[in-house]
Amino acid sequence: MKLRIGYSAWIVGVVQFFVVHRITESAWDRPYSWARNNISDLGNAHCALQAEPEPRDVCSPEHGLMNGSFVALGVLLVVGVALTGGAPWRGGRASTAARLLLACAGVGFALAGLAPADVDENLHVLGALLIMAVGNVGLVLAGFALAERLPASLRWGGGLLGVAALTALGLFLSRHYLGLGMGGMERVAAFPLLFWALTVGVHGIVRPDESRRRLPNNSLTTTI
Repeated sequence: MKLRIGYSAWIVGVVQFFVVHRITESAWDRPYSWARNNISDLGNAHCALQAEPEPRDVCSPEHGLMNGSFVALGVLLVVGVALTGGAPWRGGRASTAARLLLACAGVGFALAGLAPADVDENLHVLGALLIMAVGNVGLVLAGFALAERLPASLRWGGGLLGVAALTALGLFLSRHYLGLGMGGMERVAAFPLLFWALTVGVHGIVRPDESRRRLPNNSLTTTI
């Protein structure tokens, strides 16, 4: 039961985030752009011209809803990490490190919601770094740390997504957007972790036998 709750937490967290993202961006009078606008612009508490990292007008009427979604996503990511326990993981230091770093990403999302960029920039930037730097390193480690009984696409896909996201983070920070725009490159750095969590969560619900730890006598357990 705990395992299913953990996977469900990942699914609910990611789905509600994208639903609220869409609702919040739709409330803008000036069209919100995935290419020109940061994700954080949706949570800004004040209407203003933002100069960094690229000039753009920001006015998000439903910023409170978006910030609540950031916090909910962060909490549910941490809950998912805690409740999936050792079941889908190989065990050992790599698994422990991957889970800890993924949980840090959850803390980062919560910080981003509790401290909007135009209210407490330092805390907000810390949250963003926990997501896009620390969390993506955890995603790379997840490629090595998931149990071999899980599909290779989940194991190596996580690692490849993490590498791609870290590369995108470097390009974003150096302002090399490769035609995607500031917001587009930021999303390449931030969203892979969410897609991975959603995919692993759905797999854990749909194919629970593959996500449980097998004992030497072939019995199943979900103990941590």
